[in-house]
Amino acid sequence: MLQWEFKVMKYRGGSVKTTACLTFLFLFLLVTLSTLRNSTKHPGLGLWRLNYSVSGHIEAITCNSSNLDYDLCTIGSQTLLDPTTATFFAVGSTSSALVKTRPYPRKRDKRALSDVREITLSSSPPDSTCGVTHASPALVFSTGGYTGNFFHDFNDGLIPLFITVNSLFPDHDVVLVISDFEDWWAQKYKDLLPHFTRHRIVNMEREISNHCFPSAIVGLIKHGHMKMDPPKTLVDFSAFLEQVYKPVDSTLTQKVKSTRPRLVLVNRRGDVGRLILNLEQVKNAAMDVGFEVLTFEPNRENSLAESFRLIHGSHAMMGVHGAGLTHLLFLRPGSVLLQVVPISTDWLSQTYFEDPAREIGLEYINYKITANESSLSKIYGPDDLVVKDPEAYTRGDFSKMKIYLKTQNVEIDLVRFQRYLEEAYGKAKILFDKEG
Repeated sequence: MLQWEFKVMKYRGGSVKTTACLTFLFLFLLVTLSTLRNSTKHPGLGLWRLNYSVSGHIEAITCNSSNLDYDLCTIGSQTLLDPTTATFFAVGSTSSALVKTRPYPRKRDKRALSDVREITLSSSPPDSTCGVTHASPALVFSTGGYTGNFFHDFNDGLIPLFITVNSLFPDHDVVLVISDFEDWWAQKYKDLLPHFTRHRIVNMEREISNHCFPSAIVGLIKHGHMKMDPPKTLVDFSAFLEQVYKPVDSTLTQKVKSTRPRLVLVNRRGDVGRLILNLEQVKNAAMDVGFEVLTFEPNRENSLAESFRLIHGSHAMMGVHGAGLTHLLFLRPGSVLLQVVPISTDWLSQTYFEDPAREIGLEYINYKITANESSLSKIYGPDDLVVKDPEAYTRGDFSKMKIYLKTQNVEIDLVRFQRYLEEAYGKAKILFDKEG
């Protein structure tokens, strides 16, 4: 476990001189703590800022591992990156330190970390010199782990990046240094990335030259699942997405004005679980209550600008609990999110999508399926423990959740679902009418 280290200097001289020095240092730390307390509620950030010894000297390498999701390390002096060994050297350090970390904010998830490159921080002198010298600090993180799943792209990537940049580099004068870099990721988020930094991104997977920085931060700050603590909140992040993609939206093909409230039906395809088995009937039922219905099938190749245009211009979105519902961040306040909640996904559904939806001002509707609507009833029978008492079956063992997330599909009871569709339509119609 990484630990914070504070070095206490031994003071010499008269008692008056010592007292004066200690008084000054006490006031310095008091002002620093007060500033941090006002700037953010997040304790990890406050601890990261306090990488000073009592003498006022900045430690070469300091790390904080107190958060359950991430480690945050800093090299507070000039550092040289050797990309071939993924090592950052603290240039000119007189102390001895060696730290290995994986800069992905799911540090307890061994499966995720198995796809994250290990980064080494060393206070030993480097064997080579700078090939490229930067005037701005480095922010180092990984796009490995579960990147490629749209939910995790945001929950473990873009939202923590937004928090970290706005907390530590509000002027965006920082160089993003990315490990486990994938070209598809850069292409998909090409419109967003320039809003985090003023500088060219350093791709550790392709660089062969050494890079030097005045300092470096390794890791991203995370506040929880789809969560952001003040002073910035998820409302700010949603506004950020609109700021980025709304201008792009105006350059795309002008959408035809709808004559009815538009519902985006998020569809899952393939052998992924949580499919709507009677999709066409559900679509027809939504049209019957008055919606214009568009089916949306998210995939890695989707243009994010096009997805934003479709969803931001719609009045409602519905789908079974899954990564595609992360697109709720594109909906406008007053829009409707209708989430179909399969058996044993209540906590996930609330934490990942219901809570964020309510926070950004969406009208949220929860449709919790019955056992008869789950395909597991046909596979195991309605009286099997898997169906009858999922909590007793799993007993806190998340590996057993696979049956509910990967095997389970949904056949919606259209009679029961009718009331929920009517409620969704009524709420969506309010927003539609406001548009004139």
